[in-house]
Amino acid sequence: MARAALSLLLLGLVLALPSHPSGALRFPLELPVMVALLALRPGRARGLRGLMVAALVATVMLKGLDLALQLAFGRPFDPVGDLPLLASALDLGEGALGAGRALLAVAVLGAVPAGLAAGLWWATGVWAGRGRAHPRSTGAAAVLALGLVAADLALPDRVPGAAFTTRLAWDHAATARQTHADLAAFRAGALSDPWAGRSDALSRLGQAELRIVFVESYGRASFDNPLDASHVALLRAAETDIAARGLAMRSGWLGSPVAGGQSWLAHATLASGLRIDGAIRYRALIASPRKTLFELAQAAGRDTLAVMPGITRDWPEGRRLGFSRIMDAEGLGYRGRPFNWVTMPDQFTLTAFDRLGSEASRVAQIVLLSSHAPWVPEPRLVPWEEVGDGRIFDDQATAGDPPEVVWRDPDRVRAAYRQSLAYSLRTVTAHAARSGAGALTLVLGDHPPAPFVSGIEGRDVPAHLIGPPELLAAFDGWGWTEGLIPAPNLPTVPMEAFRDRFLSALTGPP
Repeated sequence: MARAALSLLLLGLVLALPSHPSGALRFPLELPVMVALLALRPGRARGLRGLMVAALVATVMLKGLDLALQLAFGRPFDPVGDLPLLASALDLGEGALGAGRALLAVAVLGAVPAGLAAGLWWATGVWAGRGRAHPRSTGAAAVLALGLVAADLALPDRVPGAAFTTRLAWDHAATARQTHADLAAFRAGALSDPWAGRSDALSRLGQAELRIVFVESYGRASFDNPLDASHVALLRAAETDIAARGLAMRSGWLGSPVAGGQSWLAHATLASGLRIDGAIRYRALIASPRKTLFELAQAAGRDTLAVMPGITRDWPEGRRLGFSRIMDAEGLGYRGRPFNWVTMPDQFTLTAFDRLGSEASRVAQIVLLSSHAPWVPEPRLVPWEEVGDGRIFDDQATAGDPPEVVWRDPDRVRAAYRQSLAYSLRTVTAHAARSGAGALTLVLGDHPPAPFVSGIEGRDVPAHLIGPPELLAAFDGWGWTEGLIPAPNLPTVPMEAFRDRFLSALTGPP
């Protein structure tokens, strides 16, 4: 009796395991179906048990991936497009936990499926062949249970219990099919480009330099979450400094295609004018003839530059995206200690960019990293003239508790995020003020942080245009708010719509 109860408990927990942080355990309608089918089989039913165990282990892994991506990105796992994220997760884990702990975590996670498979093999064996003495009643129970499963799939939450695992597998299969169909539609859309063949993009910019600066994990929470109210005060102070330099400001909201991570998808979305919300679309963009903002700038005779402190490996797609020059982590010349996963503080990144000298007509994408997880240690601004080769930051890079300590407490994680983003905002607004009248600067978030950090839902990110008043006059028709604090009721512009609106403002309609 104890063996039967324990086996039912194990099978039931595996089937009822939720895949969303807010999910609740409900009686799994698949459990009686499985037990009845096992009981009807003669002998040890090895073939059926093997199929069930494999399916259940795969389901648990799928639920775990769903749960992880819901926590990190606010969406479920895509079995077609998200497999490349596993390597990125390992890199981030190594930066946050250290190489030893990250490898240990991988080993533990690898052992879980094997242990689970052994337990499920035993649990299914407890019921194999038990119903042969009463095949009719056992068969009737199986038919009844299957009917309840079908009823729950057709009318969710209308029957007692839930066929959650079956529904999950069905939904993910549908997602895979939809991904393939969506990819075909995306490829067709990539071929239709109103700016293809144009050689006058950004003509109204004149000889001014255009700088597109992405601030990592900068989302609407900085304005809507009371815990982050210090960011608004910081931006108010920056407004005064920037205005004193004779520069104008406009701010609005953009809708990022992602949340919690995968910054490169937001970068590609802004540049291409297409929604890039997964690895499949990103690869399709790279293979398509679609012209990015930077390629159109090249066609108009402008130099293009990517400042990418997070790039530590080969990045061949950078040329495809339209960058004639790429400054990666090594090329930026930082000789200080890394801030865990973050290769260098934002102040050094912007200083390295400044050392190139201002170039007329250049279009630059600058990606800032200091507000990237794990958000410790906290960087601090130093006098700009003392930045040097970055070794001045060494004391900061080794200060405070390591990530594995801070990340035990969710409140400390949120505080670390808030402080690191405050540093990034101070740095980027000070740099924009220093840039003077020779540049138009777009400062924007790439995506919000994970919901458990931001405290709010949604994918809105702030966007700020900073530059000479005569250049910002081109955007008067947008209705964006003057200054650095976007009005809360401004409509959110999808990030994929920004390229065409921006080009139209600075060139004329396509």
